[in-house]
Amino acid sequence: MNYNDTLNFIHSLGNFSLPAGLDRIKTVLDLLGNPQKQLKAIHIAGTNGKGSVSAMLANIFKTAGYKTGLFISPYIIDFRERIQINGEYISESDLIEYAERVRKTEITLTEFEFITAIAFLYFKEQNIDILICETGLGGRLDATNSLENKIACVLTKIGLDHTAILGDTIEQITEEKCGILRDCPTVVAPGQERKALNIIAQRDKNAFIPNLKELKITDRKNNIYIYKGKEYALSLKGEFQIENSLAVLETVERSGYDISYNVIYEALASTFIPARMETVSDNPLIILDGAHNPDGAVKLAEELKRFNGEAVAIIGMMRDKAFEDFLKTALIHCKTAIAVTVTGNPRSLSAEELKATTEKYCKCVSAESYFAALETAKNICGNAPIFIFGSLYLAADIRKMLK
Repeated sequence: MNYNDTLNFIHSLGNFSLPAGLDRIKTVLDLLGNPQKQLKAIHIAGTNGKGSVSAMLANIFKTAGYKTGLFISPYIIDFRERIQINGEYISESDLIEYAERVRKTEITLTEFEFITAIAFLYFKEQNIDILICETGLGGRLDATNSLENKIACVLTKIGLDHTAILGDTIEQITEEKCGILRDCPTVVAPGQERKALNIIAQRDKNAFIPNLKELKITDRKNNIYIYKGKEYALSLKGEFQIENSLAVLETVERSGYDISYNVIYEALASTFIPARMETVSDNPLIILDGAHNPDGAVKLAEELKRFNGEAVAIIGMMRDKAFEDFLKTALIHCKTAIAVTVTGNPRSLSAEELKATTEKYCKCVSAESYFAALETAKNICGNAPIFIFGSLYLAADIRKMLK
């Protein structure tokens, strides 16, 4: 198979085509020589912030000179983003080769299980020093929970998302996320609400919560702050990234690696993630963000507030998300919204369906295409910014257009 054939095969597997469980992935990994047993890993679960924490951790270990694997989900620009070593994507030829080796086990897998098997085998054979591994969905039954040599686990902010699969209460979802804590010597859990904290404390009484009393934000616009007497500056935008970075600092400190302050400072100041409060145009100011659930809407609203209700929004959302909760939180800080259908995704709300809900919270029009939405936004924004949010798929598509 060539590269496109390989991608088509992987996508054909589907993510919810089989019952959740670890038996299949463990069987495949056993046939591949159990690479997961030889990977020293930091495992990250949560509802919001997983991608940011993973990226910051990976950049710190890379900057410190360690050969660092990064496994993330989903991707924004290129499928190969999901499997990286020191910021370099797995090559197309390697993806083809490793996919064929997994396929030859003849075990039927979901798409995410298949990608996880590729990643773990690839990272093991590339002799990485450390793996930063983000869960795909939940934790307890996530394919990445087959890892057997975890040096630390991070639980980022837990909120309501994927409720049809993980449960419809914070307590149920937290139980699922806490499934990664099995045999993990160090647990860091920042920014949790009380219901989640109670569950986490039951699962690991030594879980560490960063102390916000030791935090002093000195420049909110540029995300500069002092924590435990040391100054840090973040490249990632959005004040919520400060709390994510505290989890990173505490995880590094407790991971058993001796990494200098200067290395950590440099890495935090240079971490980049596409479509996470990313400025893709300065004139007009256009900001892309992958926020798509109620908790993400709260963080997004904090940024929108800075523009005093003048921001223009381009929005597209999936019908299986809690989209109305998301919209009512974010859109009260926008002047106008332009609703679009997320192209090529059967889960997307139509532009007209989205417009009908959005009109409850701000003025809204619909657009037939991303191009039409951008043109409309540019015509009405004046000096105000344009924010694009509601779906990572939307952010990825429009990013390609603008870049």
